[in-house]
Amino acid sequence: MLEIYFVRHGESVGNREDRFRGRHDFPLNENGIRQAHALRDTLGDVQFDAIYSSPLSRTLKTAEILADGKLPVLIDEGFNNISLGDWENKLKSEIEENYPELWRLWTTEPEKLAYPGLETLDTVRRRSHAALMNLVRKHKEGRIAVVSHRAVLKPLFAAILNMSAPYFWKIQIDTAAYAIAEHGLQKGFTFTVINQNHHLSDFIREDLG
Repeated sequence: MLEIYFVRHGESVGNREDRFRGRHDFPLNENGIRQAHALRDTLGDVQFDAIYSSPLSRTLKTAEILADGKLPVLIDEGFNNISLGDWENKLKSEIEENYPELWRLWTTEPEKLAYPGLETLDTVRRRSHAALMNLVRKHKEGRIAVVSHRAVLKPLFAAILNMSAPYFWKIQIDTAAYAIAEHGLQKGFTFTVINQNHHLSDFIREDLG
């Protein structure tokens, strides 16, 4: 059996200022670094065989803190954040004001959202699931971690659970929170934990938006 820890990166300025992040390379802020250390402390007894990360700095730093010098962090582009085009680094309030219909879709049925430069959630779902299945074939047993982003982990979880749209707002994963799934050859995936955040004393809950 393979056990997979799915980790969302710690808080960044983009989270704190309520901006669309996408692939804009926001680093962890001070609270995000504290969150990553709290994550490491709570998972201190977990022995990972490998730790994989999105290439963006907020995920890499979270993964490096989690690794605690015991393992190298391996970059996997399949877990890179969604590309949001012109929305990246924009305040969500600005998008709501200037693009009310697109904002409505984002807050109700983001799976249907489409505009020039946007990577759709369906595309994210397919590529992240393909990346995960590559890791499952590589690591048939043991324990690994995947450090990624909200807009990757949600569609990835939906793919694992075979959830149809709309699914995005039915799944919660907070900054520096984690989920755990097991994978066996016969039964496939089984989630045992989703959005474990008990180690966090200060985090922003992003429910809609």
